[in-house]
Amino acid sequence: QAPLVESGGGSVQPGESLTLACAASGYTSSSYSMAWFRQAPGKEREGVASIASDRSTTYAYLVKGRFTISRDKNTLYLQMNSLKPEDTGMYFCAAGRYVADHLAKLEYNYWGQGTQVTVSS
Repeated sequence: QAPLVESGGGSVQPGESLTLACAASGYTSSSYSMAWFRQAPGKEREGVASIASDRSTTYAYLVKGRFTISRDKNTLYLQMNSLKPEDTGMYFCAAGRYVADHLAKLEYNYWGQGTQVTVSS
């Protein structure tokens, strides 16, 4: 499979927005669920948002109402609004087949290298 490649990270102030993208050619077919995870220094990687092959979405409670996940033919997106300092971390996109628990990292077999998001005043 082609690699997953994230982009769009950066440094922003609290309350601002960022949109992350993940080049996902080969994974956006109906066979794969896709998700965004993040990892802060010293913490476990946690699921942020997922989108299944039927386009149904799941969000972690900490980001619900602020983040929106979407996908098109070749790209996975994460629109992040009203960013908070606690959103800081490395953001990874992931793909997996036959995913049951959509925010569990063990369900996903394919991972990108990550893009850094820093929210600070």
